[in-house]
Amino acid sequence: MKTALTIAGSDSSGGAGIQADIKTMIMNGVFATSAITALTAQNTLGVTDIMEVTPDFLRKELDAVFTDIFPDAVKIGMVSSAALIEVIADELIKYNAKNIVVDPVMVATSGSALMRDGTVDTLSKRLLPIADLATPNIPEAEILSDMKINSREDMEKAAKIIFERYNCSVLLKGGHDLNDANDLLYTENKIRWFEGKRIDNPNTHGTGCTLSSAIASNLAKGYNLEESVKKAKDYISGALSAMLDLGKGSGPMNHAFCLSGEFTK
Repeated sequence: MKTALTIAGSDSSGGAGIQADIKTMIMNGVFATSAITALTAQNTLGVTDIMEVTPDFLRKELDAVFTDIFPDAVKIGMVSSAALIEVIADELIKYNAKNIVVDPVMVATSGSALMRDGTVDTLSKRLLPIADLATPNIPEAEILSDMKINSREDMEKAAKIIFERYNCSVLLKGGHDLNDANDLLYTENKIRWFEGKRIDNPNTHGTGCTLSSAIASNLAKGYNLEESVKKAKDYISGALSAMLDLGKGSGPMNHAFCLSGEFTK
């Protein structure tokens, strides 16, 4: 069985972060391991507190995984401090990790800031250059490319800037009122648009975490990057279309929308 490692923060409401990543990886056929960067007191209404792990503890978490169940892919989500990013970069280089997907989580769906000032610079210098794929949304891509994105053409320009600046492939996610969830994959060899139909579901908590984890899972199974993105988008469309409605704010998706069997009854 293939394995994938998620390095991210915990979401106490279960819709995003480590919890969403593990659910997604299981549903996409890989064994999930994890290294938690922070605990968050969080629900569908927002984040009320964050408690980081120490850099030394994060290093021990990563050593524990890599020296025992070596991952076939790595997904990196919420990392709120530069010191933790430095540890992650050092460890991934030390162990020659493969299939690295970086979701540059800067702001939660609820609007809560998840990165300290200055952390984006360290992310850009240390993590993105060793990543195989970065999956920014429109606001994150604007920060990484230093430009405003108001059109399809702007998305292509921004993705090109990010690719050339950090030497990693880019999946620039649409939405955010710009288009009907059309995503742009920019690689060394080509660009490809993945056309999507906007699903009228206000419960989008954890969509970014879920998409990047599904892509990492597919890479772990040996699919190429385009196939991995296509399968991941199909999965997240199914999870959104299930129309789960939990919580008082922007609720989670149903990660297990296609799960059936005697233990689910």
